[in-house]
Amino acid sequence: MAEKAAKTEKTEKPKPAQAHPKGQRPHQEEKRPAMATGVVEKPAQAPRLKKRYAEEIVPALMEHLGLENSHQVPKLSKIVVNMGVSEAKENIQSLDSAKEDLAMIAGQLPQVRRAKKSISNFKLREGMPIGLRVTLRGDRMYEFMDRLVSVAIPRIRDFRGLDQGGFDGRGNYNLGLREHHIFPEVNLERSPKVRGMNITFVTTAEDDQAGLALLDQLGMPFKKPDGDKAVARG
Repeated sequence: MAEKAAKTEKTEKPKPAQAHPKGQRPHQEEKRPAMATGVVEKPAQAPRLKKRYAEEIVPALMEHLGLENSHQVPKLSKIVVNMGVSEAKENIQSLDSAKEDLAMIAGQLPQVRRAKKSISNFKLREGMPIGLRVTLRGDRMYEFMDRLVSVAIPRIRDFRGLDQGGFDGRGNYNLGLREHHIFPEVNLERSPKVRGMNITFVTTAEDDQAGLALLDQLGMPFKKPDGDKAVARG
């Protein structure tokens, strides 16, 4: 058997090297189409509040506002978050700390806002950084709204509901927060200083009544007219 195996090894000839396509080096591998791997990327899951708006809130607002077309139903256009950092005039590092906190809260890198004019009484010069701003749209807007009404607002001390007087007459609502620590994303050890912020909800509503109905359906815990305490919806 050993002699037979030795003979077969001698008789076997090496296979000729495969010719490579013109213009391709031997060490380069041929590119395969993406579908050849069999891996299909799954689409990102839509935020739960956005899904609830399409399935539940739109029909409810159509009935409440007496609308016939779903395209007439008001919706959120964008959410703008502003945070003032007045101490950045003397300590620029405080701006970096606030920028990090706001990025964690909103899930988006904030934009630095600078002074438009100089005011000597406040030791303010034109172009000096004094605040931060984030504009949220799309899925990030709905995710922030969901975390705000279900997690952050219920953590406010002695909370008795949001004032309905924050509307501007065109369906947009302004909310002022005294502490940014109500957001669980903020690390209290790294950011001990309390900062306030203003949140503007820009809607497509034509008046405050439609804007109030929209935000109420989205879970904003407004004060009731009869004085009952509002409860944030989960």
